[in-house]
Amino acid sequence: MTLVEQVRQAGVVGAGGGGFPAHVKLVSKAEIIIANGAECEPLLHKDAAVMQHHAAELVRGVQLSMEATGAKEGVIGIKAKKKKAVEAVEAACLGTQVRVQLLGDFYPAGDEYDLVYNVTGRLIPPGGLPIHVGAVVNNVETLVNIARAASGKPVTHKTITIAGAVKHPVTLTVPIGISFLECIEAAGGFACDNPILALGGLMMGEITERMDTPVVKTSTGVIVLPRDHHVMQRKLRPAKAQAAIGKSACDQCRYCTEFCPRFLLGYQVEPHQVMRTLAFTGTGADRFNEWAALCCSCGLCSLYSCPEELYPKEACDHSKAVLREQGFKWTGKMDVKAHPMRDGRHVPIKSLMRKLHVETYDSPAPLRDGVLDTQKAVLPLKQSAGAPTVPIVRVGDMVEAGQAISEPAPNALGAFIHAPFKARVSSIESDRITLCKP
Repeated sequence: MTLVEQVRQAGVVGAGGGGFPAHVKLVSKAEIIIANGAECEPLLHKDAAVMQHHAAELVRGVQLSMEATGAKEGVIGIKAKKKKAVEAVEAACLGTQVRVQLLGDFYPAGDEYDLVYNVTGRLIPPGGLPIHVGAVVNNVETLVNIARAASGKPVTHKTITIAGAVKHPVTLTVPIGISFLECIEAAGGFACDNPILALGGLMMGEITERMDTPVVKTSTGVIVLPRDHHVMQRKLRPAKAQAAIGKSACDQCRYCTEFCPRFLLGYQVEPHQVMRTLAFTGTGADRFNEWAALCCSCGLCSLYSCPEELYPKEACDHSKAVLREQGFKWTGKMDVKAHPMRDGRHVPIKSLMRKLHVETYDSPAPLRDGVLDTQKAVLPLKQSAGAPTVPIVRVGDMVEAGQAISEPAPNALGAFIHAPFKARVSSIESDRITLCKP
């Protein structure tokens, strides 16, 4: 069986949050494999823990990806401040064609476009993918899972960080399908009243009050903050109110654009122009929407750059949704050149944490030995880019650990989902399968 088929059957997807099925990338012909260990969401540490404790599997995953794609070079991007991870990975790289590239401690160093430029000096074409400049980029945990897939091990567990207003911040390895509440309880429980969860981080994560939300293949961690925290108050504000505030208060200062990482790489992303769509509701919206087409939704403009604390990122998100509905294809400038002030406008993570008012939560979250146990796993049928998967088990069936329980529909993009432990199928709903230990 080829590596591509092993990875497909193991259900490996982008573990850093993107969720793209990994086997599809391995079909490409590439010059370089880049492992993304930048991990720039404040307070999250799961990638550093994976690199420190599974360095050999990470390097093996890079090597296997190089063999599959024909790449001659493998690079693992790690922030220099993650000293233990750097030491472990550099030791694992000895005698191989894989090397470490140290990255600065700024946000968003893990953006694909930024990472590829830092490693190769090449700029991905507007609207393009890393493969268009000869690169395949995967999260470090994805590459560990590729190495495990080559040994016949499917993706059944996830490494995540539990941080913020919890008693004992920690990084855990957990069964996919466990609830975030159980993970938070393993971190000593909440250290605040009226907690809100930021799944995947404060900058690009999803805000929820549902404590029973399950961990999925793309989960990276959760930041817990009280409801009255300034960042949570901002994020909980309804979209209509966000737009109304922006319409009345945006003075077109351009700070959102001048700090935009994609703009500083030379792409035509100008959030301040997108904000004009809030005022020009009669005409011109289509033209101004296009300034959001290449936005990466990093959130820097809304949560750091804007002196009035408006919502340019959310305006860009809305504009991109409109463009998708219209079937928009990029027809703008294709020649890209990095801004001469780019290196002077990086946003340090410490500065970002101060702006977010989360410095008091900045503490280590060491990886705990072993795997967190649970009696129930709730497994959404969609845990990757593409279409939801189709159940291949029935209610009442007994399934073994690692057994496939749902698969992509024929010719559909998706990834197999496997049982994380021996269990009985207790229910199958339109969007999920629930397993319970007997």
